[in-house]
Amino acid sequence: MINNQNETKTHIQISPIARPRRLRVSPWIRNMVSEHRVTVNDLIWPVFIQEGNNLRTPIASMPGVERLSIDLLTLAVKEARDLGIPAIALFPATPANLKTQDGEEAFNPENLVCRTIRAIKSAVPDIGVICDVALDPYTSHGQDGLVRNGIVVNDETVEVLCKQSVVQARAGCDVIAPSDMMDGRVGAIRKALDNAGFSHVAILSYAAKYASAFYGPFRDAVGSANNLGKSDKKTYQMDPSNSSEALREVALDIAEGADMVMVKPGMPYLDVVARVKDAFKVPTFAYQVSGEYAMLCAAAANGWLDREKVILESLLSFKRAGADGVLTYFAVEAAKLLKHN
Repeated sequence: MINNQNETKTHIQISPIARPRRLRVSPWIRNMVSEHRVTVNDLIWPVFIQEGNNLRTPIASMPGVERLSIDLLTLAVKEARDLGIPAIALFPATPANLKTQDGEEAFNPENLVCRTIRAIKSAVPDIGVICDVALDPYTSHGQDGLVRNGIVVNDETVEVLCKQSVVQARAGCDVIAPSDMMDGRVGAIRKALDNAGFSHVAILSYAAKYASAFYGPFRDAVGSANNLGKSDKKTYQMDPSNSSEALREVALDIAEGADMVMVKPGMPYLDVVARVKDAFKVPTFAYQVSGEYAMLCAAAANGWLDREKVILESLLSFKRAGADGVLTYFAVEAAKLLKHN
């Protein structure tokens, strides 16, 4: 019979030469070997504008986000500039009485977007202004293009997008950002801008924009949800099952003159961000869309996630995937967190 009471305990002896944990033992060394960082220069702040004076309208599906009148937005943009945020992206909530079948308000030089551009450039000239180019904020049917016999037509829509781009550039926009996903629109817009004397205005193409279910709160914010109704945008936005197709879309937009490209949505499509950056090595951006924002806010509000930590971690994931910057509704909050940290 073996008596185990007097046995000496032994431990498994391991002597690995490589111990990755050595580089994690203290904050200073973790910081020193960190591969990716988020800085305020990576942030673009999407903002929603509305008519009126001294008006702010909370967006229920996007807690903490508001539509602002031009005067209040100008003050908010000054704060963003002071925090070091390099650029904002404008999205209008067009009054219902100005929405039409063909979205003519899109190229009205006195529309809400153009007046906002001029106000911001007058008050805060050193912040970049990026303007969305698409017709959905202006159409009574909520589609990004013109509808003929139930079909969103391509080439006729592109002609209107060119007019929209030129009036925005003339108002002082720095970057035209076509989000419509019509074929050939980047080349046509580039030609229209150049012919109008705006060769210095850059194009940030929504090159890989998916027909995603994550856009719902955004459509509430710009007031297009009711216009769109039960229709969808699957005949021009990309199929979420495809990633190789995104490379073709990006290649076409670069060939047509896009200076920068974007993938939208963001976190559910980080694989696409990585493939685009690896393939083309051009400035690549991602949009942390309204649905992503709403999910994180809801989880944090219920105490399920640490809000500040997940904001910064989510932004870091974009950088790790290869994004050069992120459009995010967390931009101001993130800038404050980065400054504090």
